[in-house]
Amino acid sequence: MSQSLVRAAAPPRAKDDTTGAEPVRIWLLAVAGLIFSMVVVGGATRLTESGLSITEWAPVTGAIPPLSAEAWRAAFSAYKQIPQYHQLFPDMTLSEFRTIYLWEWGHRLLARILGAAFILPLLLFWHQGRLRGRLGRQLLVPTFLLALEPIVGWWMVASGLTERVEVSQVRLAAHLLIAAATFGALLWIAAGLRETRSGATAAQFKFAAAILTMLIFCQIGAGALVAGLRAGLIDNSWPLMEGRLIPSDLWPLTPWWRNLFEDAAGAQFEHRLLAYVIVIFALAQAFAARRAGGATPLASRAMWLAALALAQAAIGVVTLIFVVPIVAALLHQAFAMLLFGAAVIHWRFTLSVQEGPEAATYRSAATG
Repeated sequence: MSQSLVRAAAPPRAKDDTTGAEPVRIWLLAVAGLIFSMVVVGGATRLTESGLSITEWAPVTGAIPPLSAEAWRAAFSAYKQIPQYHQLFPDMTLSEFRTIYLWEWGHRLLARILGAAFILPLLLFWHQGRLRGRLGRQLLVPTFLLALEPIVGWWMVASGLTERVEVSQVRLAAHLLIAAATFGALLWIAAGLRETRSGATAAQFKFAAAILTMLIFCQIGAGALVAGLRAGLIDNSWPLMEGRLIPSDLWPLTPWWRNLFEDAAGAQFEHRLLAYVIVIFALAQAFAARRAGGATPLASRAMWLAALALAQAAIGVVTLIFVVPIVAALLHQAFAMLLFGAAVIHWRFTLSVQEGPEAATYRSAATG
């Protein structure tokens, strides 16, 4: 009798306790995948000079592209009013305009799909009571970032409609960094919902994982500055710039801090330098993890991160030497997001012992 009572009072098996978290985890990963696609399409929009082709922000009606010849002519006429058309593309035809318009329209349509893919399941899971406790509080971060992103996106586009022939590189960096932060936040939460079987991680590896993740995040912003300043079109040699490790005309602007985000050569030099730091740091972390624990999950993740960092650096060099071909540039941007995502997951798992605390939330709820 007593043994039966003990078995009846025992908590459900671990395999069943986290089943409530699995749909949420899949949803988070799917939204993160959409953000990854958004970033790549956004890069193509930037490289094809398509970002200013739609000169108004119409969150609802803008979902429908021009459907008649008259509507296309009206959209083209609006584009002809901005400096980019007059100074860069005065000979553009309506057919060429349609191409850049559809790139930007596709980018905005994907943003709308992303919004729906996040909001609708969010409401459903909230109604079902799945987003409880710490998990619900964590989801406030990507919710806020996703709400902020289109506002910053239009703020970015607006910077190129009156006095400039391109968008502000600072606003471009802000737009990309918000996307990356949202991507990272979703992966962080999803990783916390996955049951893990790793032992305690030494404090130095937790710290190293955090530092590497922050370095890669900063590098994504630096890459946006390079793109916004068209800095990839100058000094197309490696490893030297202008025949020197440190270019002679580095940081010509005053005050000095303007060079961080206004000087093209300075932006490229900073991007290169940070890439070297990331590769060296990733290799050092992988070596230390391997030496400390042998063939452990920590060492395996660190090795993958080092490999991704090396691949990303190599793609960056190819992109630079061949003067930013669109395929190489898009691959470089895609690998930046892959590297950042891998770093976020690695960092999150260094904090896990047995299972993520958000998964444990479902376990405790299941046991009453």
